[in-house]
Parts: sequence; structure tokens; C-alpha cells
Amino acid sequence: MSSAIEEITMVKQAIHNPADARHFMRLGEPTHTITATFKGIELARSNKALKCKEVGFDIYDSVIYFPRDDVDMQRLEKNAKTTHCPLKGDTEYFDAAGPSGQIENIAWSYNTTIDRASALTDYIGFDSRQVQIVEHTAEA
Repeated sequence: MSSAIEEITMVKQAIHNPADARHFMRLGEPTHTITATFKGIELARSNKALKCKEVGFDIYDSVIYFPRDDVDMQRLEKNAKTTHCPLKGDTEYFDAAGPSGQIENIAWSYNTTIDRASALTDYIGFDSRQVQIVEHTAEA
């Protein structure tokens, strides 16, 4: 079945939504350091992040997922929000304390993943509208 879906989307090694071949993603493994900062506070730094490129109702901006061990989890507080993605699984969300108060839903993690999306288990994604994500691709 996987090769039939790949023929439809023409994307090899993609993770597909079994219910809709038009909804798929591809995970990359950048080898450079990537950081996530909020108001000058570093929330994550990793050279083992995953880069998710997803196509669904739109072509979405890439999302960087950081290994939980590379995230300053003391700055994040789990909240009650949860969502479900038919491609990736079930999420939990996190808030962070900012200079002007609590910032809601600044990050999320897939606490239950679906099949091939299991690579995202124990990774944290950040809302790039609230957090600055920098890929340090050049050596200093």
C-alpha cells in the first residue's frame, strides 16, 4: 500500500495519512545546531532535531522538533489542551512564563504517535509565531 500512496503523491519516504493520501509529511534530520528562543531566553538547543515538512489542506511551514532532553523543560508547564492529528497522533501542550505573563500553547509534544510518526515521540515542537527558531548552518 505504501508504494501505491507514494505513486499518488510522488513523494518517496513520506509518512502518509492512511485515510487521505493527499495528507503527508517528511521528516528530515538536520546535522547543524538549531535553537529556540523566546524574548532572549533559550528554550532549546540541539544538533539532533527533526524537521517536519507537511502537506495537507496547505503546504505548511516546516516545524522543528527538539528532543525533550535538549529542551529546558523547567521553563514549560503542561496545560490541559490536547489535539489529535490523523497523521502524527495525540498532543499535549505547554505554556511558558514570559516577561509580560503566561504565554499559552507555546509548545507541544506528541505523547501518542501513529505508526511511522513514532520518530516524534519525546520531541517538542514550538510555535514559530511565538518562538524564534534559528538554524545555525554556518560554522563560526
